[in-house]
Amino acid sequence: MSLRFGTDGVRARAPEDLTPDYVRRLAHAAASEFGAPTLLVGRDPRESGPLLLEALVDGCAAASVDVIDLGVVPTPAVAWMSRSLGAPAAMISASHNPWSDNGIKLFSPGGRKLSDDQQDTIQRRLDAEDGSTIASGHRMNPRTASIAPYVDAVVATVGVNALAGCTVAVDTAHGAASGTAAEIFERLGATVYAIGDAPNGRNINDGVGSTHPEAVSQLTVENRADVGFAFDGDADRVIGCGGDGSEIDGDRLIAMSALDRRDRAQLVDDTVVITVMTNLGFRRAMTSAGIRVHETGVGDRHVLEALDAHGWSLGGEQSGHIIHRDLATTGDGVLSAVQVLDACVRRGVAPGEWAASVMTRFPQVLENVRLDRRPDGLIEAIATDIADVERELGDDGRVLIRPSGTEPLIRVMVEASEQTMAQRSADRLVAAVVAAAGNLV
Repeated sequence: MSLRFGTDGVRARAPEDLTPDYVRRLAHAAASEFGAPTLLVGRDPRESGPLLLEALVDGCAAASVDVIDLGVVPTPAVAWMSRSLGAPAAMISASHNPWSDNGIKLFSPGGRKLSDDQQDTIQRRLDAEDGSTIASGHRMNPRTASIAPYVDAVVATVGVNALAGCTVAVDTAHGAASGTAAEIFERLGATVYAIGDAPNGRNINDGVGSTHPEAVSQLTVENRADVGFAFDGDADRVIGCGGDGSEIDGDRLIAMSALDRRDRAQLVDDTVVITVMTNLGFRRAMTSAGIRVHETGVGDRHVLEALDAHGWSLGGEQSGHIIHRDLATTGDGVLSAVQVLDACVRRGVAPGEWAASVMTRFPQVLENVRLDRRPDGLIEAIATDIADVERELGDDGRVLIRPSGTEPLIRVMVEASEQTMAQRSADRLVAAVVAAAGNLV
């Protein structure tokens, strides 16, 4: 398997495909490019993490770069420490993927995602490296550091005991936030019920976490909690639920934060950044509230780029990547959950009730059409079908057709005022994609 370093590093089955040798070479290339004396490193609890950490230390040592090991910690904690210490950083994690995968994410000094130029330079270094100078054996014992300052910073965004009286269900996906999420909510005065907080190296994301929100929903209802929050394996995203167990997705969480920030004059230019996947109901709700919406391509990196380019303060994705840009340099699930619950407390509203009323979600159908290959000109070939569907939907619907960036898939998304119309329109477009793909071969 040929791995390529991309926007957030690389992710693959480990250690079979994401091998120690590859990690050594990647670490050497990145450390050489950063030119800093130290590199901060955190990881999630996957079984392959310690092995890949050793390889990463090897690669850094070969470049005369010292490693500061932060231990098992959330990705946003690594980014926060990077900003605090002014040092580049790496996170060993495969996010919401199963335990058998792992990955390496990199942050430039200051906790920011890499620029295109940095990515390209690191990739060129990686391609040119034959590995002979970074074989195992260079290893130095890394220094360690505590992320207590990060925990203190999250608590300080709302203040100790700001959530006193709240009962919160928390699902940390047997992942990187297993040792920090409950602590943060408890320090804020909340009573916490937790699941997914006993990682064993192989149970990360297994039936728990933000990709399985039914687990925290059940926990919330069983304990009559006010709200539930589920995080992914590295805790950079969050999905919530109300006291009745009803899901609160990223769109609703962003809408709640946008309204609260607007009311407190903390929403810069009264603008929120979203992606093309954000529900039409969110857009309608923000327009009604006088909040402008800026749309980017899929991926939190695009959201971050727009926030930084314009100095805006809030953005995110339906999947639960939410970025409070004045408080963090990347998406932070726990921080985002704290901000929403604090807003509910100050407003005197139940999270589930506010989430249900903040926007009317349009039914959305997403179909993935797998192809043997992606013929050139496919989207153009079905332009008439797309136009016909858009005319039928009018202002009460939306069509988005795009190729996957990582797989031979065409993604067909349709929103409409009624589920049956959304499904019927999606079926028509899927058939058009299949027919066009056959004709273009």
